[in-house]
Amino acid sequence: MKGTRTTSAAARAEVAGAREVVAAWWRRERAPATSGGAALGPPWLPWHAGAVIQALRQALSSRAEPMLALLERLVNLNSFTDNPRGGDAVGEVLANELSTIPGLCVRRFASARYAAHWVAESEAAKASPAGHVALVGHLDTVFPPGVFEGFRLDGELARGPGVLDMKGGLVVVIEALRALERIGALPAIPVRFAIVADEEVGSPEGRPLLQRELAGAACALVFEAGREVDRIITARKGTGGATVRATGKAAHAGNAHRQGANAIWALARFVDRAQQLTDYGRGVTVNVGKVSGGQGRNTVPDAAEAQVDLRFVSRADGEAMLAALAAAAREAAAEVPGTAVQVDGEIARSPLARTDASAALCREYAACARAAGLGDAEAPLLGGGSDASSTAEIGIPSIDGLGPRGSGFHTKDELIEVGTLLPKAEALAAFLLGRRA
Repeated sequence: MKGTRTTSAAARAEVAGAREVVAAWWRRERAPATSGGAALGPPWLPWHAGAVIQALRQALSSRAEPMLALLERLVNLNSFTDNPRGGDAVGEVLANELSTIPGLCVRRFASARYAAHWVAESEAAKASPAGHVALVGHLDTVFPPGVFEGFRLDGELARGPGVLDMKGGLVVVIEALRALERIGALPAIPVRFAIVADEEVGSPEGRPLLQRELAGAACALVFEAGREVDRIITARKGTGGATVRATGKAAHAGNAHRQGANAIWALARFVDRAQQLTDYGRGVTVNVGKVSGGQGRNTVPDAAEAQVDLRFVSRADGEAMLAALAAAAREAAAEVPGTAVQVDGEIARSPLARTDASAALCREYAACARAAGLGDAEAPLLGGGSDASSTAEIGIPSIDGLGPRGSGFHTKDELIEVGTLLPKAEALAAFLLGRRA
């Protein structure tokens, strides 16, 4: 993707002209009705062919190559959740970029286990937090060092770990905020941008941080991986998990088999029961994704463990599934004398439920996406979780999947369509212009 190159003098003239356009627009909008001023009105503004949107596009016109360069830099730094040193390196790059945007205050939240978390806020949000727009992202990825590394361009595609999930979305937010500052609009827009470092493991620290720092927000936009034809996410399943430990009695498999109590056998009976809890009609799934145990084939195993993933449409279903897993554990242990099966499980994320407020938010953002040349459809219910559930849980209307369009998240085929970076930034900037203080 090639950006329009301008001389520094021409660039300065563009910025000055854009700032004057925005200033004139605000003067007109805020003028009393008796003076002939026409209120363009919230929640979004019909200026898709007007001077303000043209000024915004001009502010973004030279940013294609810098966006791609920043994305490459981020992707080349491994930020696996359990690699806090790499995550902190990514966080510092992001914080430095945000700090170059005048009018943004950037705060760091240290972690004892993960990389640091970050929050950037505009002057308007700092002065009056209630009613701000919350922008949400995460800097961690799912690939440990050495598994999937490096950034590369492949025609109109960019590939690499986190390019889609979700370093591309972070770049989109940064450039939208930068464009708003260039046209003089950012100081009056109440916005907070929160970046957590543990989303890929369920946001154990990120969830309370988001709910504390974004409390009172009017809405939340989450820049997770952009879907096919830019579908906007309004509903996700809830997620949960459990560690299941079976214990028994070790014994020699030949000389003392009768004295042993096989923990793997008890766990296998649990697994069979757990898998049968899946009910596709209700949107409930159970997946026993990892099993380990035993010492060797000639020893009756005294310990075994399983990792279980849960997905559900309602929180009540999630709680019922945890209770059903506990019952399955009791039944499995009863069938193998001398064993015990313990379930340690929890709901990690409540479902992201579609509400009237989030549907209205979707329509509001969709108008801006459509004007930027993007798709504007609403996505069907998704099974994967995200931090949109964390914001929605405290009553903030939330939409998701607003990062660059791509595919292959959580695989070595992860990619984005490079040509969607600038339009996604334009759509966000246009949305935020309609949310001025």
